[in-house]
Amino acid sequence: MFALLWKDLQIEFRTKETLASLLMLGLLTLLILSFAFDPMSELRGEAAPAVLWVVVIFAGVLGINRSFLTERENECLHGLLLAPVDRGTIYLAKVAGNVLFMVAAQLIVGPIFVLFFNLPLTLALLRLAAVVLLGLIGFAAVGSLFAAIAVRTRAREVMLPLLLLPLAVPVLIAGVKASDRILAGKTLGDVSQWLHLLLGFDLVFLVVGWLLFEYAVEE
Repeated sequence: MFALLWKDLQIEFRTKETLASLLMLGLLTLLILSFAFDPMSELRGEAAPAVLWVVVIFAGVLGINRSFLTERENECLHGLLLAPVDRGTIYLAKVAGNVLFMVAAQLIVGPIFVLFFNLPLTLALLRLAAVVLLGLIGFAAVGSLFAAIAVRTRAREVMLPLLLLPLAVPVLIAGVKASDRILAGKTLGDVSQWLHLLLGFDLVFLVVGWLLFEYAVEE
């Protein structure tokens, strides 16, 4: 798995396409949404959690799609499937790579989000980061499975969001609810029900993806 993950990282180090796309879409989405609210309005602070997760979801869809489009070029995906490695391992490597790329993008977009929404620099931001990480893992688990299916279709750029976003609704709801309470000063214990939902979602779809990936990539 680590060799496959390292391969994806090396490709990204050379091309920088996925991370650059994630950053551009994330920053543009954040910029547009931040200007939709009056800087002095209380609604701006209340909308911050929803804006954060819209940025995460939009950028995540693009990044996950790019990870499989890269493999499709020159039939690299076909060659990868011929390698003497369990296909579930390929899936886990893809999930890990997508999570790393999304985390890297959020490390840059996150501080700008804090600045735009004038959030205080407190421990709440670390708790918020933990919630976002759980959400990213679940989103990548579902997205990597459906991206393997969508990449073989003609309307691959449209197909992935259509397949992924409905199933990602639990992640979005739990993420927004937990983020809202954390930014209001609550602890992780106060949002444990939402954290349990995110953790359960992550575990279920990691197992489901690992089991079904072999069938998703069959010709």
